Amino acid sequence: MSKPDAVAAVLWVGATLYAVFGGADFGAGFWALIAGRGERGERARALVDWAIGPVWEANHVWLIFVLVVLWTAFSVAFSSIMSTLFIPLSLAAFGIVLRGSGFAFHKMAHRLRNRQLAERAFGVSSLVTPFFMGTVVGAIASGRVPVGNAAGDAVTSWVNAPSLLTGALFVATGAYLSAVFLVSDARRAGDPDLESYFSTRALVAAVASGAIAVATILVYRADAPFIYHGLINEGLPLVILSGVCGAAVLAMLWRGVRRGLRPLAVGAVVAVVWGWGVAQHPYLLPKALTIDEGAGASETLTQVLIVFGVAVALVLPSLGLLYTLAQRSILEGEGEAPPPASPPAS
Repeated sequence: MSKPDAVAAVLWVGATLYAVFGGADFGAGFWALIAGRGERGERARALVDWAIGPVWEANHVWLIFVLVVLWTAFSVAFSSIMSTLFIPLSLAAFGIVLRGSGFAFHKMAHRLRNRQLAERAFGVSSLVTPFFMGTVVGAIASGRVPVGNAAGDAVTSWVNAPSLLTGALFVATGAYLSAVFLVSDARRAGDPDLESYFSTRALVAAVASGAIAVATILVYRADAPFIYHGLINEGLPLVILSGVCGAAVLAMLWRGVRRGLRPLAVGAVVAVVWGWGVAQHPYLLPKALTIDEGAGASETLTQVLIVFGVAVALVLPSLGLLYTLAQRSILEGEGEAPPPASPPAS
């Protein structure tokens, strides 16, 4: 493997981790948004707060990592993407800020109206942020980002069928991952009612994600043939693996099996991300800029690989410890699990 390819793989590792952890994070906000105002909806939102409260800020470290590596190692691609797709990228950035503010302030608001406003801000931004991120991915995959400063159209580059469908796929995938995670969180909280509640939603989200994925591939066939042919050739084993994992999750949810549910759901998403990476190789910008052409100086790439090694040694164990402590409900200040449903009146 060449040094540019090694750095591109590092970039893809960061993108994969953000797709999984950031996607599940956004999906939790989506479920909070549509939970409703009844007693069950309030408990569902309380479970979301309890589940993501200790880790939601940490998940964005992967987005920062991806942006820094792209900017440092592949600056031509970075400038081309940022200047052509500044509208969806700005909207996604605004959504991240609004989402963080909504999540932080809804617990501090004393008035019901203010608390509900913050909750809506958190939920709506959890929906639109991954959508705009998906449109960016769709614009890149469909070859609508040429090399150069603002060389592509600022609107049509991302307002098109492949980009909009990819945005919808990002939203659906995040909702699917989050619902699967929340099934386990509800079991950890000792609430079988919410476990069933999110199990049903995980089934619906899994079916929706699969349907949107198939529709996206069909649209790519006509509008992004390079990626399509990569997906049905070099990337086909990973696409099949994703389908197998997704089918297994559906079967397990239907039968009420919980052991192994999360790894399979994560595997389905990881396989899709790496299938796209394999399909797009060796291009950073399909048919416009290869990895070798867009790579920075050899010394710069070496430094990126060294920093990645340090991150593996320091950051990954720290985040692993954070997630482990969160799953064991022993973090200081995490709070108690939301109360289970009240028994029906006799």
